[in-house]
Amino acid sequence: MSQTKIPVLDLKPQYESIKGEIQTAINRVIESGQFIMGPDVKAFEQEVAAYLGVKYAIGVNSGTDALVIGLRAAGIGEGDEVITTPFSFFATAESISNVGAKVVFADIDGSTYNIDPQQIRDKISSRTKAIIPVHLYGQPAAMGQIMEIAQEYGLRVIEDCAQSFGARYDGQAVGTIGDVGAFSFFPSKNLGGYGDGGMIVTDDEQIAEVAGMLRVHGAKKKYHNEVLGYNSRLDTIQAAILRVKLQYIDKWNQGRRRVAVVYNRLLADVEGVVTPGLAEGHVFHQYTVRVTGGKRDGVKDYLTEQGIGSMIYYPIPQDQLPVYKGQYEACPVSDLAAQEVLSLPIWPELEEDAIEKVVDVLEEGLS
Repeated sequence: MSQTKIPVLDLKPQYESIKGEIQTAINRVIESGQFIMGPDVKAFEQEVAAYLGVKYAIGVNSGTDALVIGLRAAGIGEGDEVITTPFSFFATAESISNVGAKVVFADIDGSTYNIDPQQIRDKISSRTKAIIPVHLYGQPAAMGQIMEIAQEYGLRVIEDCAQSFGARYDGQAVGTIGDVGAFSFFPSKNLGGYGDGGMIVTDDEQIAEVAGMLRVHGAKKKYHNEVLGYNSRLDTIQAAILRVKLQYIDKWNQGRRRVAVVYNRLLADVEGVVTPGLAEGHVFHQYTVRVTGGKRDGVKDYLTEQGIGSMIYYPIPQDQLPVYKGQYEACPVSDLAAQEVLSLPIWPELEEDAIEKVVDVLEEGLS
């Protein structure tokens, strides 16, 4: 196998462009000696809240913790049912199960890979308490319809924004439309740190207060623990790094859209490849095509042989994972997507000649 010439993601160009600012931020924290809940955490929370247009932002240890704590803060727990998509990373369903609620899977829209609002409606029962839409690959879910359903049935909405920082639905930042937004700052995300990190955002004062307690062992005041919580604080060094990167997020998201536009143009007439839509507000955490006719795996293998990185997000829908397998009715749209999706190299600085090479090799792999 030849050495990868175009990886699926390259973070080095981004780092080189802000290296001085990052080092200054890290040094500031190290010199302060305030590594846990230092001033950069509060400052980052305030800056994210201002950027998104939301009242409260609570930094936590990961996107998964943002979901778990967000669910608990919204009052979701034992005996409740939460409807979500089968086509997402396991953290989405795992978080529901870990708060003692039952996961209910509603199939996706095959053109967006996001949860289908009509399927949500069909899955509502007397025990349904919440919906978790996932803004997959950086494309906002159909939040207008989802919020209508939620309001009709009195349901909480927890937005899984792990892949969609900066994405907008009808001009409104994702994460601020439902009751809770849960973000991940895993290094590969559009806004990524240099380690794990996450954030909960909300306009609800009570949710914010409970989430703030839960992240520090269930205490408002140190050593006065009121509920069972977690050790889930956003590290000060990560907050300092993310404060630098937040200043560039719109520029980087625009760069991702530029890459997606070039891909779509070059792939427009390639038979057997279905390109993603360029919906307004989509920030292209991944650029994901469908390779039809049972050729996806062969194409992926060929790309690898030729030094082109690619990924399958996700090869096994959540309802088919060993932990849940056999417990649910089939979600055929999700199942088909899992057999056909392929994510191609994308990062903001990816140059057009590299994109052309990826497309050329993909076409060769199809033939």
